[in-house]
Amino acid sequence: MSARAVRPIHKKYKSIQSLMVTKSELTRVADNIRILSAAMVEKAKSGHPGGAMGGADFMAVLYTEFLRYDPDQMDYPFRDRFFLDPGHMSPMLYSTLALAGTYTVEDLRNLRQWGSVTPGHPEVDVLHGVENTSGPLGQGHAMALGAAIAERFLAARFGEWQSHKTYAYISDGGIEEEVSQGVGRIAGHLGMNNLIMYYDSNNVQLSTKVDEVDTENVAMKYEAWGWNVITIDGHDVEQIREALTAANAEKERPTLIIGRTVMGKGAVAADGSSFEDKVSTHGQPLTAAGADFAATVRNLGGDAEDPFKIFSESGKVFDARREELREWVRTQREREKTWRSEHKELSRKLDLFLSGKVPEMDYKGLEIKPDGATRAASASVLSFYAERIENMIVASADLCNSDKTDGYLKKTKAFSKGDFSGKFFQAGVSELTMACIANGMALHGGVIPACGTFFVFSDYMKPAVRLAALMHLHVIYIWTHDSFRVGEDGPTHQPVEHEAQIRLMEHLKNHRGERSMLVLRPADGEETVTAWKLAIEEHRPVALILSRQNIKNLPALNHSRREEAAQLSKGAYIVVDAAKPAVVMLASGSEVATLVEGAELLSKEGIAVRIVSVPSEGLFRDQPKSYQQTVLPQGVVRYGLTSGLPVTLLGLVGENGMIHGLDHFGYSAPYKVLDEKFGYNGQTVYEEVKKLIGK
Repeated sequence: MSARAVRPIHKKYKSIQSLMVTKSELTRVADNIRILSAAMVEKAKSGHPGGAMGGADFMAVLYTEFLRYDPDQMDYPFRDRFFLDPGHMSPMLYSTLALAGTYTVEDLRNLRQWGSVTPGHPEVDVLHGVENTSGPLGQGHAMALGAAIAERFLAARFGEWQSHKTYAYISDGGIEEEVSQGVGRIAGHLGMNNLIMYYDSNNVQLSTKVDEVDTENVAMKYEAWGWNVITIDGHDVEQIREALTAANAEKERPTLIIGRTVMGKGAVAADGSSFEDKVSTHGQPLTAAGADFAATVRNLGGDAEDPFKIFSESGKVFDARREELREWVRTQREREKTWRSEHKELSRKLDLFLSGKVPEMDYKGLEIKPDGATRAASASVLSFYAERIENMIVASADLCNSDKTDGYLKKTKAFSKGDFSGKFFQAGVSELTMACIANGMALHGGVIPACGTFFVFSDYMKPAVRLAALMHLHVIYIWTHDSFRVGEDGPTHQPVEHEAQIRLMEHLKNHRGERSMLVLRPADGEETVTAWKLAIEEHRPVALILSRQNIKNLPALNHSRREEAAQLSKGAYIVVDAAKPAVVMLASGSEVATLVEGAELLSKEGIAVRIVSVPSEGLFRDQPKSYQQTVLPQGVVRYGLTSGLPVTLLGLVGENGMIHGLDHFGYSAPYKVLDEKFGYNGQTVYEEVKKLIGK
């Protein structure tokens, strides 16, 4: 048998075979990854070498025999995906990709340095082979599940010719994070056989051994969720190969491969004794941990004088793999060409999906009931979209009949095991998992994810929202029950500080110099239509903050209300005006209508006012200075009304104005009673404005 002959493992697995690498070649590749990983951390004087050294064997097998991608077009949409959950193991990923040819040795030398393409934790960079930003443990494999769902969604519409696998790599820490329960439950429930997860089980975490804090039976847990579980020696390349082969052949279940590994595999002390299985190697260079770096390099068959060297054996293996991948790409593109020639209309639709754009839509026929809750208006828009946007996936965390995402569900159906022909994802009570999965869908591409829950539960989602902003993902958050007007549910369900918190994201810039997120709180049903139109056409995360209770439609100043509401796209616009206003009153959402009530009382005494609806301070600040000054003229006192913390409007009202907001949590009572007790009515606005302007 030649060194690279085909080695059948089992007849039923023949369809996924490639030219397999010998055990000695794979071990040499793995040792190369170990040395490069340790060298990167050593040179940077910070990082995490131990886990990377332990996971090298799996990476060697995955990248030389199983992972399918186009080495000449790394963003080929029908590639397999690899999602790294433990971002601290970035040296392992960068080293593997350097062997694959997407990073240079110089890139590896610059780990964690200014301007480097090899940051301390991976940041999504598809052209270099990095599929996701990772760091907060648990989110990476949740994103992998989202990508796997997106793949099944597309396969249900365009056929299995484009099917591909999603591989996830998770560590002990990710298994412990609570989000892993949501991923395990959902993936098992949906029978995600296209999801293959490798659990690097080395019994070491940053400050303790795992068995000091966790003695659960991980295999039994995942089996109970309906996973196919395979336990192997994570350093035995033949066992890794057989496990990956079996996982690829699985037709009904997601697969968890538990690889028993050793932290700091191959590390030695100055006296030549083993320095493996040490907590100290988890989060610092080997030298700082107490190991002998040079001796470790020699122990692994490397050159201590040139630890960044790529072994000739590694080069040959990856050169051969590159040619195998090119052959796979040629075959895959032929399949695609044949399919496209036979399905021209579907082909055009697929291209639209992959472009990230939405079809042209005429909103004139969309009817919104006047004086309703903005969540109800949102339901009408979602129902409108359900018949026009075929690649929008809407999710809800067990609240679709309350957050009104059921406006979408009524026109489609929820995903179920083996059936992804619908467009709705019932996530169950797991807001963080849902948000992470939405990120994975967006990362995969071809779909537009939106997810709904109560605004107060955005607290559970913020870690994923932050990563969506970092990764510049088009994910839409539908947050309803936007204020203390949730009423009888009490302070646990009444958001107060939440709007101020989420609007901080509008102050952060992304790598393109744009605001990292768009936050919109519409003031009536017509503003909700424009807010949704903006959200669906965006390319960054968008939050829609919507009311539970009914709100009176705002008056039309010069045109129809819908035409007026279209000005929401400028972030702030004039709703009520006077030639020479004595005060400018500002609010977003429910409170704008309250300002209108107060203005009616003020006008009876001849006090001229301007009312400005500010659904998005971020959008407003992006307008020309001339527009901002036209809406908010200098020298006119300002009054703000918010159902949240006063700081929410401070940047617009300024220190010399007045803001009526809450500096306390809510209370359990009907919302109209709370409005009265907290002073959210026209009479209070009237009295406070008169006092503010000295009349």
